[in-house]
Amino acid sequence: MLRRLFWLGLLGGAGFAGYSAWRRGAEAPSGLAPEWPPFEPRPAAEPAPAAEPAPAASAAIGDVARPAAPLPPHDAPRWVAAIEGRCPDGYPIKANDSSRIFHVPGGRFYDRTVPERCYADAADAEADGYRRAKA
Repeated sequence: MLRRLFWLGLLGGAGFAGYSAWRRGAEAPSGLAPEWPPFEPRPAAEPAPAAEPAPAASAAIGDVARPAAPLPPHDAPRWVAAIEGRCPDGYPIKANDSSRIFHVPGGRFYDRTVPERCYADAADAEADGYRRAKA
């Protein structure tokens, strides 16, 4: 009986030593930390020079023609800050600074999005580095 306990302890110790050696080999060496490229912050978006607005044209849908949405005035800013969590008239695109995502009217999360910036056009939001929300 004493011999069996001795051999059982010896086998258990050998198994534990093998397992420990295997686990140490699977881990990365502690002295070699991965080297990441230096962090370069995203440059601040500079406002693009204002372009001449296109003349308001009619958009044909089937056989019915309807007038295109009016463009903001030529000297209007590309974006405005939200007022009390809402976008002012003429700036329906809602943008969120922390996620860098913008939402268009009729989008899935448009109604519950609290904007930080409001854009007149989706192209202006994309030019400032925002991406369109997924459908």
